[in-house]
Amino acid sequence: MVRGEGARPVGPGSAAMPLPVPGCPRLGPALALLLLLLGPARPISFQLPGKARKCLREEIHRDTLVTGEYEIGVPPGAASGPSANLKITDSAGHILYSKEDATKGKFAFTTEDYDMFEACFESKLPVGTGRMPDQLVILDMKHGVEAKNYEEIAKVEKLKPLEVELRRLEDLSESIVNDFAYMKKREEEMRDTNESTNIRVLYFSIFSMFCLIGLATWQVFYLRRFFKAKKLIE
Repeated sequence: MVRGEGARPVGPGSAAMPLPVPGCPRLGPALALLLLLLGPARPISFQLPGKARKCLREEIHRDTLVTGEYEIGVPPGAASGPSANLKITDSAGHILYSKEDATKGKFAFTTEDYDMFEACFESKLPVGTGRMPDQLVILDMKHGVEAKNYEEIAKVEKLKPLEVELRRLEDLSESIVNDFAYMKKREEEMRDTNESTNIRVLYFSIFSMFCLIGLATWQVFYLRRFFKAKKLIE
């Protein structure tokens, strides 16, 4: 049995339990979540048939840097694949990036407003060709913190590895705070819309009730005059 400063006795059948070290705080759940979110994002891959068009959509906040890499593989057993076009647009149809006969490349742009962005790959077969195997498309799109090149930032600002990780954590936490602020704003807008709709429905219900009461009153007086004219009632 061994005893030491700040240590518990360890004997047969007992497990060693880590003790908190003074001056060294534990990693909280929030920091652990940030570390998990810092993991590398995996690219998206899918099969693109000949003479087909496939699109990927994503909502991105305003003033956000978006970078991406793409690669369109040659079908197995073929010397060359059909040409494919890549086009990235927003919901208004503005072209942010376009490339004809794309095989491999990179793109980057900065969003001007919160919008739905669409990346479309369109395969085209040459005239006179038959059915060809599908092409493998690999797309790696990053935005926000993921799109920043921290290696270049470290070289320019001469940061140490720990300082670079702290910078990434700071940027990621700021991004999460901005997302929560945007969600709160949307929630307030939806609540205001809901309250406005409820008030309009209430006013419409009151108006409909008065209309029904007026119509019922008019029917009573009309039928009374009609029956009096027919001398059915006095």
